[in-house]
Amino acid sequence: MRTYGTIELKAGKSGKNEWVIRAESHVALRLKRVFTRVGKRQQGTIHITATADATRDVQWFMERYPLEFKRAADKATMDELANRHREAVDLAASLMAGTRDPRTFNLALPLRAYQASAAELALTTRGLLLADVMGLGKSATAIATLCDPRTRPALVVTMTHLPRQWQAEIRKFNPSLRSHIIRSTTPYDVRARVHKRVNGQQLPLLHDGVPDVLIINYHKLHGWAETLAGVVKSVIFDEVQELRRGTISAKGAAAYHIAERADFRIGCSGTPVMNYGGEIYNVIEALRPGELGTEEEFQTEWATHHGAKARIKDPKAFGMYLRENAIMLRRTRTDVARELPALTNIVQHIDCDHDTIARVESDAGELARIILSQNEQWREKGQASRDLDGLVRQATGIAKAPAVAQLVRMILEQGEKVVVYAWHRMVYEILKARLREFNPAMFTGSESPNQKENAKQDFIEGRTDLLLMSLRAGAGLDGLQSVCSTLVFAELDWSPGIHDQCTCRIHRDGQTRPVMAYYPLAPEGSDPIVADVLGIKRGQAEGIVDPDVELIERLDSGADHIRKLAEAYLAKKGMAAQ
Repeated sequence: MRTYGTIELKAGKSGKNEWVIRAESHVALRLKRVFTRVGKRQQGTIHITATADATRDVQWFMERYPLEFKRAADKATMDELANRHREAVDLAASLMAGTRDPRTFNLALPLRAYQASAAELALTTRGLLLADVMGLGKSATAIATLCDPRTRPALVVTMTHLPRQWQAEIRKFNPSLRSHIIRSTTPYDVRARVHKRVNGQQLPLLHDGVPDVLIINYHKLHGWAETLAGVVKSVIFDEVQELRRGTISAKGAAAYHIAERADFRIGCSGTPVMNYGGEIYNVIEALRPGELGTEEEFQTEWATHHGAKARIKDPKAFGMYLRENAIMLRRTRTDVARELPALTNIVQHIDCDHDTIARVESDAGELARIILSQNEQWREKGQASRDLDGLVRQATGIAKAPAVAQLVRMILEQGEKVVVYAWHRMVYEILKARLREFNPAMFTGSESPNQKENAKQDFIEGRTDLLLMSLRAGAGLDGLQSVCSTLVFAELDWSPGIHDQCTCRIHRDGQTRPVMAYYPLAPEGSDPIVADVLGIKRGQAEGIVDPDVELIERLDSGADHIRKLAEAYLAKKGMAAQ
């Protein structure tokens, strides 16, 4: 049989195995046209990371242009990887179509059919991004996988305020599992801290004394990385978008270190893409190491450019790729026939104190000139960007806070409970002062986990009808939907994913009333710019997680949001960048 070159499996510079192909020139050109992840700079010898998906495609390409294996073992590896991919894709399709039943999960509370299918898929693929919309029970699905003894001991990594909620969920669904919340960044002997008694008798701990489930927050993870790596058999990353910055952050580096030595990995998040689509590479890399190839291959194949803010060229196509390759599972309420009452977003234009915003315009104009100047250094521009963002957004929040407080008062006086989201401390203080008779509870970055839990219970149990919550606190919080159906965004975040998370703390499974989300917008300051940028970023996120969503093509370039803010300020003052 005629062959067109050779192929062999080697360790690449990135540490990942890759197929090294040396082919006749016309075949090499065809190969680069088929495999868009192959950089145009590759000449002569072509390197393709040996992911299961890419390996199956290489095998398919070799049906047309046979290549000679340098080692028989490499052919066996190719067959194994291709078959693994084929089986995973077929399983995902059959589970979602309902033509194959998942195993039985012996839990105290039965799973819904769609939750059981997701748990089966996670156990089969050993790495899954579970991106069901918020409120469909992703935690129940993740806990179900722990019925398989191969997954224990397990590690649950979650937000600072959620370890006790996770422990309560584990006890509710599978009370036989012994769990322990890690309470210190410094490692200690967890075996001495965990006790389990049944009928007065202490049960022996399994797994060499390690409890079935360890629960830790992201901020403590770096201290435990060496201790837990190789010990835990599975990792559940709650709110997995926390890993979007990859190994740049200490928690990301620790997560990768633990995950790469675990046998099973699940990432739970209804908003896995918070800002730019390129962040999804870091999330997938933690759950399925090497699945998307090297970062360079990923950005060459899917992104418009390289770098930290890489944008996905075609979010719908990439989202479909993740779903069809059993990397991501995403169901909406319509998909599982469990639709909630309607969600209504209300944009309300309100007055603001012009003088408050005017007082910062001089400083803002100077910062804007630095940001847009051709003569300033990168470091100075970076600091100016941070200062401008904080200055203008805080001034905007303060300027409109009295009007926001009046809107909230009107809702409260109608007998409704309200969750109000804000960001800056001064905005909280104004809202607290103007709404003091409603005894507002606080759930922000300044409270301890115990204080946050008390605030949540005060709100749920009726000791207050007003909860002031930080835009970036409370991810994954459950229970508010049982008593509240109204929320107000006193301030805006640059990321649409943050707003979605805030909304879904109220609009989730268990909600029985239509949900009203109010967006009071000031006519000046940062609000007009932030609202515009949110639309740009939402196109990236929605296309990936919901490939069927029709995206609106925007004519702007999606440039840095702070630059937009700077340009707006200079235009307002009639000034030009130097």
